[in-house]
Amino acid sequence: MSYYRKCAGIIVFNRDKKVLVCARVGKRDNQWQFPQGGIMKKEESSAAAVRELYEETSIKSVKVVKTLTEPLRYDFPGSVRRQMLRRGIDSLGQDMFWSLLYFYGNDSEINVKTKQPEFKAWEWIDIDEAPARIVYFKKAVYQKAVEQLKPAMEGFKE
Repeated sequence: MSYYRKCAGIIVFNRDKKVLVCARVGKRDNQWQFPQGGIMKKEESSAAAVRELYEETSIKSVKVVKTLTEPLRYDFPGSVRRQMLRRGIDSLGQDMFWSLLYFYGNDSEINVKTKQPEFKAWEWIDIDEAPARIVYFKKAVYQKAVEQLKPAMEGFKE
């Protein structure tokens, strides 16, 4: 039975109001994205965001600033859907529950060379640049997430 996978989307920003983007492992054309990951049963989306961020980037020094209550949905294109089916996941796409996190640590804390790395590189960029760097089928969701969370980032005071 097909479904939409519940996923935590994570926009992390630093003191300079730059956001973290990461390049996926195994992609020739450096597909960049925000960290993200599945939400476990009975797990709050903001808790999943903090957990997934740590698992993917080793970042612990964060504060949840805002979490969207309604998911932003995207569909997988056929090739991605077939890959998911081969892995035993019958998902049509993802319902992304977005959280905005403030990173108060030092860049030395960031390590994408984890036990099971998902990313090969990371960098800080302007939030408005992020959607343009994302794989085509996620662009609209990223644009909406940026539009909804950017005001909270801009208004954030330590």
